[in-house]
Amino acid sequence: MREVAAGSVQLHDARRNRRWTVELEPFELGVFAVTEEQVAELIGEPSSHPRRPATGISWLRAVRICNAASEWEGLDPAYTFDGEDVTWHVDADGYRLPTEAEWEYACRAGSTGPHYGPLPEVAWTSADGLRAPQDVGLRLPNLNGLFDTLGNVWEWCWDLLDPGRYDDYRVFRGGGFADDAWSVRASVRRGGPPRTRHEDVGFRFARGGFDAEAAAQGWSAAEDAERGGLGGPLPSGWTPRG
Repeated sequence: MREVAAGSVQLHDARRNRRWTVELEPFELGVFAVTEEQVAELIGEPSSHPRRPATGISWLRAVRICNAASEWEGLDPAYTFDGEDVTWHVDADGYRLPTEAEWEYACRAGSTGPHYGPLPEVAWTSADGLRAPQDVGLRLPNLNGLFDTLGNVWEWCWDLLDPGRYDDYRVFRGGGFADDAWSVRASVRRGGPPRTRHEDVGFRFARGGFDAEAAAQGWSAAEDAERGGLGGPLPSGWTPRG
């Protein structure tokens, strides 16, 4: 884990044509994406490629693995479950997924462009002609000392993608080994259903508890509820969720 200092990051909501700045408290983020070896140690699944990022893991499974890592180290689990409804206890000191604001801020590491370095030097992309993720840490890190935040595999975040259009879809960030340069940018947002597994999506541990309730590091439950109401005309080609 690497401590990321306090700071601010600007985020963008395309549907509402809104930009805003998030002020972040210090937090910790994994130097690497969670590997197959780590998952094998935590939940006993076999590891064919120990140093590769663990992929094919749904968002729901990722948050449960975060809790397993917390329990392994005697930390307070960050999440509780009611069926598939997950509550983040923001004051807990256990492992968790980063918020979207934390992820982008840590990825950028002070850079303002789409990449924190020349893409062939920092990220595995479609230009490399790969058929699978590569071992973590083989390309250059950003100035926060984090490897592969761009390229190799997308990474799940805590946040909902756009509940007004996509209901319970969760965000993943960073681009993957099969994506072209346009998708492998610090600002690109994609997402998927929390129960779905993707062969190019993994996750990275975060840590940090905050003196708050149902809101922290750019996320709030109240904002999620507000974004879930469509309110106003939809952009061309969009249809309301049923």
